[in-house]
Amino acid sequence: MNKIRTGIGYDIHRIKAGNGLFAGGVKISESLMAEAHSDGDVLIHSLIDALLGAMGQPDIGEFFPDTDLQFKGISSLQLLRQVKEILANNQFEILNIDCVLILENPRITSFKNEIKKNIAATLQIPQTDFNLKAKTKEKIGAVGQGEAFECFSSVLIKKIG
Repeated sequence: MNKIRTGIGYDIHRIKAGNGLFAGGVKISESLMAEAHSDGDVLIHSLIDALLGAMGQPDIGEFFPDTDLQFKGISSLQLLRQVKEILANNQFEILNIDCVLILENPRITSFKNEIKKNIAATLQIPQTDFNLKAKTKEKIGAVGQGEAFECFSSVLIKKIG
């Protein structure tokens, strides 16, 4: 019997002046960056937590601790590839992903297709199985003031075999 499982994930990082802010493995700003041990890609971090949670695995911090120098500055796409391997090794298939990326600036409308292509290619799923919505906080709180960005992710996976 194929068992269906769901997972949710969340991540937030402060934003500062820098040389690249990433979302879904795409550089969405040349002049900003996330304060993080890795590249600070909140979309991928929340997605990883959702996938790990759906499998009943520990969270991203246990798999990729920020105290481990091998993950310093790493592309979150590399971490997502490792999670894809964990999915395959545990005989899980992704059915659906839904993410909500929240930031004031930059606007990501022009990056959405590239983000969808990146995530779908990395996870080897059809682009139609990955949905991305962009929201703002209407200038409210740290995210609304442009001091941070955050993402919520929801996944549906199926046990195969």
